Amino acid sequence: MITIQDYDVYAFDLDGTIYVENMLLPGVADTLEYIRSRGKKIRFITNASTTSRERCKERLERLGLTVQLEEVITALYLTVQYFKQHPLARVYVVGDERVKDELHQQGIAITDEPRKATHVLVGHDRAFSYKKIQHAMDAIHHGARLTVINPDPTCPVADGYIPDTMSFAKAIEVASGRAIDQIIGKPSDYYGNRLLDISEADPGRILIVGDRLETDIMLGKSNGFSTCLVLTGVASKQDIRDSIVKPDYVIESIGELFALELLLK
Repeated sequence: MITIQDYDVYAFDLDGTIYVENMLLPGVADTLEYIRSRGKKIRFITNASTTSRERCKERLERLGLTVQLEEVITALYLTVQYFKQHPLARVYVVGDERVKDELHQQGIAITDEPRKATHVLVGHDRAFSYKKIQHAMDAIHHGARLTVINPDPTCPVADGYIPDTMSFAKAIEVASGRAIDQIIGKPSDYYGNRLLDISEADPGRILIVGDRLETDIMLGKSNGFSTCLVLTGVASKQDIRDSIVKPDYVIESIGELFALELLLK
């Protein structure tokens, strides 16, 4: 059983963990309030490739939560930080217009000319096309590095699943004959290291809470964090049995995280 004193930082995935579509999941508000009341840190961690920290914060606030901007870590935000470490980068974007907008607003150079690109950046792209594959190939053949915002192959929607970033990135990887150079999102070491830096805590004092074994739980396993799987999203008990990735804890929902402590409060 987890107690509030076990960890200094509680890092929560969003979709399937904190909310499903536009519905806050049971027990979330009380659990987050309890964590704050005990002086512990909260981080909201998401692989969404088209969501800025600001928009993520606004969405959580619309659901009735109190959120500080510095608590939010999105894959798109970390992508911006990555390119700020490469000030000479010129980025050819295969992704949503919101990705381009965020890079532009943060002063990252974007190019529509593949042969001038130093990086091909791939995110979720509903307008993915043959032409984009061709341009990305051209850029990579002229030395551009293949960078991927998040490694999710699919994304859940109301009536099933749609292709996500890695589906597009793999098409470019195969077509270009060049392996992906950098993945930003969970469960990459880059994401884990940035979470450590932002949280200012020892790895053993961070608990990752999420609904996906291959991203949330793997993030913890790869970076020395403890992990808790919630069953309100993608993964099921059968998935746990079938997977080599095993969480440290399993709970039905966030409301169970400190249920006994909240009851005795």
